[in-house]
This record gives sequence, structure tokens and C-alpha cells, in this order.
Amino acid sequence: MGDSAKNDAPKTSFFKSVKTEFNKIAWPDKADTVKQSVAVLCVSVVLGLIITLMDTVIQFGINFLTSI
Repeated sequence: MGDSAKNDAPKTSFFKSVKTEFNKIAWPDKADTVKQSVAVLCVSVVLGLIITLMDTVIQFGINFLTSI
């Protein structure tokens, strides 16, 4: 447990490894990126509308019950 001599790899090999792995990434093309962005936007808008509708209905129900 007391050995102070370590066989660490130099920092340059870490950055070379990162660069090598970074080059292996398969980046999507522009068309795929646009399609995925539009899909995310549409789903976000639809879910926002559903949550707004549910909130309105629940608020109406609570106001109705408290006004009795």
C-alpha cells in the first residue's frame, strides 16, 4: 500500500485515445437532425397541450367542489 512509484500512462495518450474514439462517432446528417428536431418539437407541443387541458379540468373540478 505504500509504493509511491506508479506506472501511470502519460496525459498525451489519454488525449490521443479521446481523439481516436471521437472519430468513431457516427454523426447524423442534416436531414435526420431536422426530422428528429421536428419530432421533438411536435411531441413537446402535444404534451404541453395535454398537460394544460388536464390542469384546466382539474382546476375547474376543484373550484366546483369548493364552491358547493
